[in-house]
Amino acid sequence: MPTGGLENAVVRLLRERPFYGHFILNLRRELRALSGKAAGVTIRDGIPILAVDPARFDLLAAPGQRALLEHMVTHLLHLHMLRRKGRNLHDWDIACDLAINPAISDLPEDALLPGAYGMEDGLAAEEYYASLVPPFDTGNLDGSGYGDAETAERGAAGEGHATTAHVTLDEHALWSDADSTPAALAEEAVRAVTRESLRGSDGDIPPGLETVVNALIKPSPIPWRMVLQQFVATAGRTGRTSTWMREHRRFQHETPGIRKRRRLNLLVGIDVSDSTNIVEVREAFARELLQIARGRESRITVLYANSRIQRIESFSGSSCVLQRYDGGGFTDLRPVFEHARSMRPLPSAVIYLTDGIGPVPEQMEFPTLWILTGDGEKPAPWGVEMRLEV
Repeated sequence: MPTGGLENAVVRLLRERPFYGHFILNLRRELRALSGKAAGVTIRDGIPILAVDPARFDLLAAPGQRALLEHMVTHLLHLHMLRRKGRNLHDWDIACDLAINPAISDLPEDALLPGAYGMEDGLAAEEYYASLVPPFDTGNLDGSGYGDAETAERGAAGEGHATTAHVTLDEHALWSDADSTPAALAEEAVRAVTRESLRGSDGDIPPGLETVVNALIKPSPIPWRMVLQQFVATAGRTGRTSTWMREHRRFQHETPGIRKRRRLNLLVGIDVSDSTNIVEVREAFARELLQIARGRESRITVLYANSRIQRIESFSGSSCVLQRYDGGGFTDLRPVFEHARSMRPLPSAVIYLTDGIGPVPEQMEFPTLWILTGDGEKPAPWGVEMRLEV
């Protein structure tokens, strides 16, 4: 698929609004047809995703492309796709657009705005949602919350509140993918992208985003052990298997249902250079990793490396015993990822304990969790960053 329109739009953002441009660059990109929309964002298996339909995106004028990209970045910064659980999806989609659209210029004429619903600007998505959804609404969470077709067509806001067709600017159907990622891990992933975007834009935060950005980049109060556990759990969700114990949703009992096969195949890199030779850090990491491994079917390969791989250990399940290995020297982070590409089967994810100082591959196809020491630096724009505090 041609990508010229998107590439040109990103170049313009980097020049005119660098924070947004760097944010888009740090998202994993998917080019594919979407159902009536030019683009959408989500978080899938711990990775922030930008999906673009080039044919539709290229039809937008340059100001419209910029507005759409800013709109999607703002959805991610507000973690809107993570806050929708238990809510009526139709009305939550509307509420999220109402919360962010007033601050974005060059929106299309049919963009959803609070004034069209008789509401003021500047409220949170939850506040707009509370006004849209009647108390004790027990309608279908996938629809508008109402039983008759006429009301469903109007939306929960009701007739007379809006003259628009209640259409969101981007593809919100992708947001269901975010259910695959625990909220704490997804927040860490967006926080990592935000930090990289600030570095790339020399700390320049666009007007109107100061509050949400500053709140997001504060050190996470979530225990690092919880984030590690959630990353491992997400990485293990690979493969599917049939089961007659569960009814197939489409074919009832005539066809076996689908059950996810939860296999854990991890590659763990441990930086053994002098800068990470901290006994407490390594031992705390080792204890937590062993506890996770013993709780499920797993195969874990551990690489001790500095400028090259010094030692390789493999273990599975309850039989694992992780050893300490001290190496010293300078660090090159690339050999661990080169080894990952050579493994059969390929690892579900890579976890790297390091200070982050050293060369890395330009990009990586494996979900990666950087576990950094207290004064470490994230070495690449890809991957999720987590600081190990003991």
